[in-house]
Amino acid sequence: MRPTLASLVQHTALKLGVLCGEDRLEAEVRWAHASELADPVPWLDGGELLLTTGLKLAVHDQGEMRAYVARLAGAGVVGLGFGVGVNHPEVPPALLGAARETGIPLLAVPRPTPFIAISKAVSAAIAAEQYRSVTAGFAAQRELTRAALSPGGQRSLLERLAGQVGGWAALYDLTGAVTAVAPGWAARRATRAAADVRRLADRPAPASVVTTGEPDDDRIELQSVGTGQLPRSVLAIGTATPLGPAERYAVQSAVALLTLTTERSRAFQAAEARLGGAVLRMLLSGEPDHARTVAGELYGGLLDAPLRVVVAEADAECTALEDLGLVVESAAARAGEPVLAVADGADLVLLAADGGAAVAALADHARIEPRGRADGLVLGVSEPTGPSAVDTAYQHAREALLVARRRGRTLVEHDHVADGSIVPLLADEAVRAFADGMLRSLRDHDRRGRGDLLASLRAWLARHGQWDAAAADLGVHRHTLRYRMRRVEEILDRSLDDPDVRMELWLALKASG
Repeated sequence: MRPTLASLVQHTALKLGVLCGEDRLEAEVRWAHASELADPVPWLDGGELLLTTGLKLAVHDQGEMRAYVARLAGAGVVGLGFGVGVNHPEVPPALLGAARETGIPLLAVPRPTPFIAISKAVSAAIAAEQYRSVTAGFAAQRELTRAALSPGGQRSLLERLAGQVGGWAALYDLTGAVTAVAPGWAARRATRAAADVRRLADRPAPASVVTTGEPDDDRIELQSVGTGQLPRSVLAIGTATPLGPAERYAVQSAVALLTLTTERSRAFQAAEARLGGAVLRMLLSGEPDHARTVAGELYGGLLDAPLRVVVAEADAECTALEDLGLVVESAAARAGEPVLAVADGADLVLLAADGGAAVAALADHARIEPRGRADGLVLGVSEPTGPSAVDTAYQHAREALLVARRRGRTLVEHDHVADGSIVPLLADEAVRAFADGMLRSLRDHDRRGRGDLLASLRAWLARHGQWDAAAADLGVHRHTLRYRMRRVEEILDRSLDDPDVRMELWLALKASG
């Protein structure tokens, strides 16, 4: 530890005497400085033990001594040492009284003790503390490195780091979710820093911030992890007091190791993405056995249980798909379940365990806010399937995506594609073009004033071909309606007895409004 006034008083070679301020002897001494100036404040930095013989001081003037001691206290001087027997045979009463009023410790330095001996003692103690800190830092680095290379990886590293700082440590992804924490009891405290983590994640790396984790009053220091423009993750260290030099070395070592493992993980992630793309292509090509062989242990567990295929799209200029990928992969990592995420052109394809944490996180993410109106995020989810039917499930997810887009919804499952009405799906340029082409001749006929064939056709189809009911709706005789339907058949050159023709005409009328 750093030298204190108490440690200097206890130093047997210095033989210092305490005249007042006994209750402040635990103050740390950052340096020992000798000055005979009446106002040495401009040359002080705070934390000094100031040494003087009173050569240029008006030591018998009570007012001058009060002002002198007040200036020293205001500058952060932790103690005053007075050389006895040099210029004054004893500590002047005016100086002693001023020190007592101010509360600053006043030490008597005997004539045989030179000021340089005190300075050397302080310097030696500071050097010893720095050496201990560096030695402890190297020891911490070795211990943390062994932990990072152990099977426990990041979690073991956090456990060792928490022990070295005497508090807790947590690692977050960029959404603010805790991916690892040590010890376990700190999990709830770690979640309270999520908002600060998200703010730090938007700042260029390296970045750090210190906050207080109320109501526990932890001092929480957040450090970004990664070498890119933006961090890859965030490390939090929670302690009751500010970090000392040894603890600071440990934290810096942990950040370096986490950065190294994170950047290493990026290379693995790139390789994993290529492998995932190959697995997906094999599944879509109807080769589940080959896909299982290539996946091995990485995705093998995903192919052993029912899974869901998800297709997501978003506006090209936003990061919605990247955010979605982070949310799903973080949820899967916390639950210990595999997930496969592959970029499919401008879209994102996900394979996740049915009923697992990843699918639940995906649904929650889509439900939090109307994101479909804000960033164009739209999701289509297949029914539960097995590896042998992923190609079919992929098409079903695409169909659900199309329905979601047409209905203005963020997420639609293929199981619910048939929910609601088909009419909103007709709001397509191709469908409207088909409808206009099919009904154009009837519309031209009506426009020339030769009859109301479109309205008659609509009423007849709405009444399922019931002549009397449709004629009543139109306010005409049923023979008139029969004549009009014969004209429709003649103009279209198609029979209304054909159910496919009736269906196409009804959809065309719906699509054209």
